[in-house]
Amino acid sequence: QVQLVESGGGLVQAGGSLRLSCAASGRTFSNYAMGWFRQAPGKERECVADINWNGGSTYYADTVKGRFTISRDNAKNTVYLQMNSLNPEDTAVYYCAASRLTVNSCKTSPRAYLYWGQGTQVTVSS
Repeated sequence: QVQLVESGGGLVQAGGSLRLSCAASGRTFSNYAMGWFRQAPGKERECVADINWNGGSTYYADTVKGRFTISRDNAKNTVYLQMNSLNPEDTAVYYCAASRLTVNSCKTSPRAYLYWGQGTQVTVSS
């Protein structure tokens, strides 16, 4: 089992930045890939970004590429999502998730993400 706790969400104006953090416990953190997903009202949950076990491989959705950066600190059992140039379309509940795999796979195999945090709200005002 893996327990995940997100933090860092909030209200920000368009063009602003936020940094989300997700602290993990329960299993050896470096044994699994980590991802960030989001779900806006009335929309399906989508993968925003994910990162493999050692940070050597990352994936970004086209909608956030160039604006968001995912990173991890295995010594701190934490994954981060730096979000810059935010716009109102980024408004959603953001979830971090832990995969059963070491490789990042949210584009090819999103169901590999088995463990989920409670989510943190990000609201971007225009």
